[in-house]
Amino acid sequence: MTENKPLILAVDRNSRNLELLIQFLEREGFQTVTANSLENFALILAELRPIQVALIDISGFNRQIWTHCEQLREQNIPFLVLLPKQSAAIQQESLVHGAQSILIKPLVIKQLLALIRSLLEAQA
Repeated sequence: MTENKPLILAVDRNSRNLELLIQFLEREGFQTVTANSLENFALILAELRPIQVALIDISGFNRQIWTHCEQLREQNIPFLVLLPKQSAAIQQESLVHGAQSILIKPLVIKQLLALIRSLLEAQA
């Protein structure tokens, strides 16, 4: 039954990366909803879906991405920020805007899964 599966929002401008992430998440038993643009991201947030965790790859987005991250925080949706490379400034900004954690690509799948499960357990 899909209604018992946690719903995860994945945001990424790179459609191939998004596809791979979704395949992984669905294999692990999660439902997914995706956004590949700020416009799609805003529409999904406006729908007030029961999103339990969001994964936000900020690569290629302008600073408006932080406004959307603030909306996640306001809706009490925990989120992880995915970065293409180590950047202290962006890591700090991610935390300021409400990120629970930051992961540097390439992703370590076990670490990603552990963080997702930890965020889900914290909500239970």
